[in-house]
Amino acid sequence: MILCSFCNHGNLEGELFCVECGNPLDGSQHIETRKFEELQQQQTAGARPFWGTTQFSKTATVIIKIESAQQPLVLEENGRFTVGRVDIQTGNYPDIDLTPYGGIEQGVSRMHACFRRTDEALTIEDMNSANGTYLNGQRMVPNQPRVLQDGDEIRFGKLVTRIYFK
Repeated sequence: MILCSFCNHGNLEGELFCVECGNPLDGSQHIETRKFEELQQQQTAGARPFWGTTQFSKTATVIIKIESAQQPLVLEENGRFTVGRVDIQTGNYPDIDLTPYGGIEQGVSRMHACFRRTDEALTIEDMNSANGTYLNGQRMVPNQPRVLQDGDEIRFGKLVTRIYFK
């Protein structure tokens, strides 16, 4: 067992982030993200932004790899995509349903988060979920969008995913 230095939770060997609080288990600093507005201010007119190791473009295919799934999910169109789990009783039908991937058991809320894809960026925003959304191990503040980079890890509750641009 590896004890988290932040919350003292016992984690299994091989875990990189605490499953309870999301802090790195190697003692390193949090991986910081920047607000979309900050990136816009830093860009010069006409420059196309770079995210991680891959340039995000309007023709990029966004791949969401769910840790427990063999087949990835693909976002090819621009727009807003809600992430959560289906609840027939309340009529909740998110665009990306994580129920088949253990969403209920992993603490995914009915309306957990949303992706916004434009020609120039992909952002994620926590929708005040009960168990939180974590970007690279850092718990996101609800209702504050963050720009995603190629290879980012996103946890919806305890459900682990990675984002790739192709």
